[in-house]
Amino acid sequence: MGEFSPFHWMIVAIVILVLFGGRKIPELMRGLGEGVRGFKEGMSGTSQPPTPPAQTNPPAEKPSEEKKP
Repeated sequence: MGEFSPFHWMIVAIVILVLFGGRKIPELMRGLGEGVRGFKEGMSGTSQPPTPPAQTNPPAEKPSEEKKP
């Protein structure tokens, strides 16, 4: 295999952007980072419980008012 020039990497980045869209890329990078971190922890032998990702709860729905006859 040959060496890739910056032009080749730019084409790869554009193709990825077109395939996944701008909104999905941060999610993919976050998942990739967590995977690499987990791999490194597994290789070093240290085991810490994984921290769950921060989740935002949807706003609570207001109870609907009953119709009066």
